[in-house]
Amino acid sequence: MSGHSKFANIKHKKEKNDAAKGKMFTIIGKEIAIAVREGGPDPNNNSKLRDVIAKAKANNMPNDTIERGIKKAAGDGGTINYEAMTYEGYGPSGIAIIVNTLTDNKNRTAANVKHAFSKGAGNVGTPGCVSYMFDKKGQIVIDKEEYEGDGDELMMTALDAGAEDFVEEEDSYTVYTDPDEFSTVREALEAAGIPMMDAEVSMIPQTYVDLSNEDDIKNMNKILELLDDDDDVQDVYHNWNE
Repeated sequence: MSGHSKFANIKHKKEKNDAAKGKMFTIIGKEIAIAVREGGPDPNNNSKLRDVIAKAKANNMPNDTIERGIKKAAGDGGTINYEAMTYEGYGPSGIAIIVNTLTDNKNRTAANVKHAFSKGAGNVGTPGCVSYMFDKKGQIVIDKEEYEGDGDELMMTALDAGAEDFVEEEDSYTVYTDPDEFSTVREALEAAGIPMMDAEVSMIPQTYVDLSNEDDIKNMNKILELLDDDDDVQDVYHNWNE
């Protein structure tokens, strides 16, 4: 692993989410609906739903809102028509970007994503054009301000649970897992009472790219802002070293 936890970016994202909970709750609500559709409404028998619930709690979603979302999804049954679509492309100076969406209108989503790229002097490419530059990993971030325990003990707990790597930085610890082991490791940390600031399967860049040109930075921010404002967009991954 690169040892690049991107804690500052995650913290910035979380702070933005706290200022726009409606957007984040919409995103998580869709993920709850998909998880219930695929594995049922009982989190005890649905590891994907347990992971989404953990993500919801990390983003301060109230328990009653989570429970309403699960009940609604269970009641809707076959009427849930969200479809997962992934777009890959390039930002300014060849920055690699991956956009995950959940949509009930593929044409609308495709047009919006292409618009975001073009407004920032980028372009959408073919499937697989940049994903080879990323590793799919479970990523669990622990804020040192929220965790009072010993770092070595935390590392051993994570590795014993099946984690692949453990990185300590100035303000955080990051646990990396195989995607298939993510739920097991996350639940082991949860059972140990370890507070998690961020816990999800993510696309981790193998290398990062710096932007020095002011126009490139402005255009890259434009792409990210437009994607962030799109309710169909669930996740955006890129290799820009912000």
